[in-house]
Amino acid sequence: MSPDEELAIGLLGNVPYGRLATSMRALPFLVAARHVVSGDGTVVLRLHKGFGHHESCDGSVVAYGADNLNAPCAGFGPAVPLPGGCRAREGAGLWSVQFTGTAELLRPDAAQLALFGPEPVEVNGEPFDPAYLRLRPHFVSLHTMGFDASPDIRQVA
Repeated sequence: MSPDEELAIGLLGNVPYGRLATSMRALPFLVAARHVVSGDGTVVLRLHKGFGHHESCDGSVVAYGADNLNAPCAGFGPAVPLPGGCRAREGAGLWSVQFTGTAELLRPDAAQLALFGPEPVEVNGEPFDPAYLRLRPHFVSLHTMGFDASPDIRQVA
């Protein structure tokens, strides 16, 4: 992975949930999923098994995305280098990460399970039953929106 792609995947660690996109019976769908980034750069997802989405994703190319668009923008935190050499403060700028990758069913070990934290109690009134997918990111993109730049002031004669 390039440094920009590593940065994008690393930003996923700042938010707990994202959206998995694929198709099921020829119809596209999005499903919310909890994610963690593994040390090897793969992304592991936890989603509800009850809908069967994990089975339609296994062995398929899927898209995954997460962002901080709903996060409070307080402007605190360490400076984060962004593509193109600019720098932004975590929380001061908005970002969105998307990537595609092949999904594979996974049986996480105890260390991976601990990274996910507590499970939801239920999903749509059903008891939560977890399923796990590993994604190997390809075609990673990062989009940013900064709000601290000075406006361009132009004199008109």
